Amino acid sequence: MKILVTGGAGFIGSAVIRHIINNTSDSVVNVDKLTYAGNLESLTEVEESGRYAFEQVDICDNESLKRVFEAHKPDKVMHLAAESHVDRSIDGPAEFIETNIIGTYNLLEVSRHYWNSLGEDAKSEFRFHHISTDEVYGDLEGTDDLFTESTSYEPSSPYSASKASSDHLVRAWQRTYGLPTIITNCSNNYGPYHFPEKLIPLMILNALDGKPLPVYGNGMQIRDWLYVDDHARALYKVVTEGAVGETYNIGGHNEKANIEVVKLICSLLEEMVPTKPPGVSSYEELITYVADRPGHDVRYAIDASKIEKELSWKPEETFESGIRKTVEWYLNNREWWSRVLDGSYSRERLGINK
Repeated sequence: MKILVTGGAGFIGSAVIRHIINNTSDSVVNVDKLTYAGNLESLTEVEESGRYAFEQVDICDNESLKRVFEAHKPDKVMHLAAESHVDRSIDGPAEFIETNIIGTYNLLEVSRHYWNSLGEDAKSEFRFHHISTDEVYGDLEGTDDLFTESTSYEPSSPYSASKASSDHLVRAWQRTYGLPTIITNCSNNYGPYHFPEKLIPLMILNALDGKPLPVYGNGMQIRDWLYVDDHARALYKVVTEGAVGETYNIGGHNEKANIEVVKLICSLLEEMVPTKPPGVSSYEELITYVADRPGHDVRYAIDASKIEKELSWKPEETFESGIRKTVEWYLNNREWWSRVLDGSYSRERLGINK
């Protein structure tokens, strides 16, 4: 089987590709524009495989996408390409509208025309798997509820609104045109190769440098954390075994307040890197509370019982085991993140209303 993965040089996309190449006999076509967060060095362990191909293509480029489909003839599509950082969406929403909405529309149309050209057997096996986020559901503040596949959409940020729009497009293309689509909505991912603008890698790298650890508001915002390799396994199960027209929520059963996460990272660094930067007596003293993000959702939490029951998937990592692996990976892979930081991102604060 040949799977076309959009956004395959990104954090989750690269984990999906590594999983497919290392654990299955399938082939992968990685379609990625290589924006600031796309990094082919996340794929060095599989790039020499005869079952891996890379195409540097923007999903908003219709003609280039058509060429890729005609050249590679994929059996399934896994659509992960997206602008994904909430703070960046506050600073500059236009790119999120362009990539997440227009890009998804473009990919749906190219996929639909390609699907219609297939023979009956290939047509029945084809899948368009759209990978989305739990942020489309909005906020669970003040309740003990969990997001389910039937939770209504109430996005809060330009990012989550653009992803909600793309979800609706995918469902419409299935309902109107019969395109065999599946949607997954996941909780916060973490793990190796994570771009250092996100909370966990940012805290690790800032602490190692003796820089402030910025915590939004009071730090009590709650997220459900999902180890990225667990997510990759789930996504492959969905694209190969999931039912057409269905939505599956993927979560890690690891609800943690942001401040808990930061303090746990500090504790692990005390153990693993006891020699601290000059002037730092403890990593926790670097925690700095800063103005909260505009429109910041207080709590996300996913009910993943459907995918556990119907596809026999559940996470293998606890948060404690996964965060330990993550910290160890950053300590052992300085060359990877040093190259990332040599580029356009300098760990500056984004997403402040101007």
